[in-house]
Amino acid sequence: MRTAMVALALGLLAPVFLPVLPSPWLIAAMATLALMVLPFRLYPAGCFLFGLVWASLAAHHALDGRLPSALDGETRWVEGRVVGLPQHGDGAVRFELADIQSRRTRLPTSMRLAWYGGPPVSSGEKWRLAVKLKRPAGLLNPHGFDYEAWLLSRGIGATGSVKQGRRLQPAQGAWRDGVRQALAKVDAQGRSGALMALVLGDGSGLSREDWQVLQDTGTIHLLVISGQHIGLFAGLVYLLVAGAARHGVWPAWLPWLPWACVLAFTAALGYGLLAGFEVPVRRACVMIGLVLLWRLRFRQADPWKAWLLALLAVLLLNPLASLRPGFWLSFAAVAVLMFTFGGRLGPWRWWQTWTRAQWLIALGLCPLLLILGLPVSLSGPLANLLAVPWVSLLVLPSALLGTALLPIPYIGESLLWIAGGLLDLLFKALALAAGQMPAWVPPAVPLWAWCVAALGTALLLLPQGVPLRILGWPMLMLMVFPPREEVPHGQAEIWQLDVGQGLAILVRTQRHVLLYDAGPRFGDADAGERVVVPTLHRLGVRTLDMLLLSHADADHAGGAQAVRNGLPTRRVVSGDPEALPVDLQAGACDSGERWEWDGVRFELWRWASAVESNQKSCVLLVEAGGERLLLTGDIDTHAERALLDSPLAMPTQWLAAPHHGSRSSSSMALLARLEPHSVLISRGRNNAFGHPHPWVMERYRRLGMVIYDSAEQGAIRLQLGAFTPALGQAGIRRYWRDPPPAGPASEH
Repeated sequence: MRTAMVALALGLLAPVFLPVLPSPWLIAAMATLALMVLPFRLYPAGCFLFGLVWASLAAHHALDGRLPSALDGETRWVEGRVVGLPQHGDGAVRFELADIQSRRTRLPTSMRLAWYGGPPVSSGEKWRLAVKLKRPAGLLNPHGFDYEAWLLSRGIGATGSVKQGRRLQPAQGAWRDGVRQALAKVDAQGRSGALMALVLGDGSGLSREDWQVLQDTGTIHLLVISGQHIGLFAGLVYLLVAGAARHGVWPAWLPWLPWACVLAFTAALGYGLLAGFEVPVRRACVMIGLVLLWRLRFRQADPWKAWLLALLAVLLLNPLASLRPGFWLSFAAVAVLMFTFGGRLGPWRWWQTWTRAQWLIALGLCPLLLILGLPVSLSGPLANLLAVPWVSLLVLPSALLGTALLPIPYIGESLLWIAGGLLDLLFKALALAAGQMPAWVPPAVPLWAWCVAALGTALLLLPQGVPLRILGWPMLMLMVFPPREEVPHGQAEIWQLDVGQGLAILVRTQRHVLLYDAGPRFGDADAGERVVVPTLHRLGVRTLDMLLLSHADADHAGGAQAVRNGLPTRRVVSGDPEALPVDLQAGACDSGERWEWDGVRFELWRWASAVESNQKSCVLLVEAGGERLLLTGDIDTHAERALLDSPLAMPTQWLAAPHHGSRSSSSMALLARLEPHSVLISRGRNNAFGHPHPWVMERYRRLGMVIYDSAEQGAIRLQLGAFTPALGQAGIRRYWRDPPPAGPASEH
């Protein structure tokens, strides 16, 4: 039985690792084969095939429900109802629209929308909206968060921005939003946002600083509802009924055990619905239900069977749940605890159990965090040691009871005031720990090294005295000090990061690192903090020798402060240093400055007669082994004419498109002089500026240039000095991503 369950689970998980989904005819063949093997009692093979068929069908259905490519970037009128909890902030409201209808065309039934400068939007309202539609897409960087997979797992078929709209019906049945609004009005000593996260699973009220503290201390699971909260609440209800029965308070004509189990499970489901019923909550509810069922029938619980049944229940209901990092972390954390505590011969004291559980979970999840590209909290074991009982025993009961008693004057508000004060004390303590020991973003490791490190972790989780257990430590060290492919002397590794409508290019030689521009920042959306710094850490970059900001525009220098805060930087240079914040301490770009790092030559140029910011862009020439790359910032045709009279105006193989390929740049005179065979374009998909301009793209194609576009190919890597083609992240196939172009962009 258990073997068949494992096989079914593996089949349900298998599509996550497939570059392409099985075709419909192959799915039909697998379903037929699964039915054929059952009479021969080959149950594991049949279950695996059934799981694969079910997951593949669900994935095909979700992909078919996405916005057609022909409508990408189009504006359409749609009608639908707001679901979930809208997020307000940064001058915009972001929400999900479901049950979508359109009079002229068939559209996805669910969308995630942003309305900049729009009116307040509440859950349950029905709206008619003019939406600029976009196919689901996200930034593609090495080991970065896969936003497209996250959207697919939630059944969201399109994203978009609202241009205008009107409310057709007021909110109906939006009780969660009503609870959130009530919590927002409560005096919680400045922590109403944290209360909303704890009670409703809505983290939109937490500030960026709060999220950073929680990430650095590994305590995000305490504020965004986890299975632990569900289990604690269900256990509290069970113990209340059991205690009432023991002290004769419970009615004698009602059998206390069935009622305790039913009420505990009802409490778990109720809290889960209040929290939005995400994957960790579903897993907890299923496992709690199984444990209570076994308790009701006076049987000893089999934890691994309960874990497997919970896994199967989540995947059968939504096979795409496995696309979310939270799915893996939730089930892995429980599995680590069962594995480590299930093999002990003798009991531990309660304090030993509690302290060891924290560091065992931290150790056991390290390989998973690494392969998911998530930071590792170094202070997590100690922070959780104190924070978990603080939240579980003090904050959570008062928060839930206060929320339930809000209709009663003063009582509910007083309890929430106490809960807010307790949360404020917790955040202050966590901030101290985070300041001393921030989270560590491990560098990417080769697959073989990760397998060795994961095996070492498994050895360390075994009981003491197991032979060869001590070998786990050197094996685990491969995650801390992974083997790294060195850049050969005389060559340069170039990464054009995918930062949307902006620019960030990494230039790495054998022993030096330069970053040309730092990505955009618009409001709270800081690509320097969210994309550039984490990506550089995963690429093994710990120090910058130079941060070169072409000019001061927000799409090029907006992320500079975050980069400086996240990475020690020896020197900052810019073509427009006066317009940059004083804290950056940027020096001026001096035309003609040359230097050499590890056999790679660098040279700067800036137009002395520049008037506006784009024209002041500092241009950088990188030459390795006779192969050249020219980084041009946002220079226009006037600056390009001046560049033609400089020493940099020589045949150049690689050109970073000036001003993202705008109409006012990439003049024929510049292209004819440089004779580049390839051009790198960094831009946002369907950006408001129309970059790159069709005339410029036609000019590139007419000259036979190979076009590498970040909007189509994600982050782009090339090895300067090796005379090889560049590679885009879109070439790493995943079934949920649109197929990459049939070659470089100039060939389709």
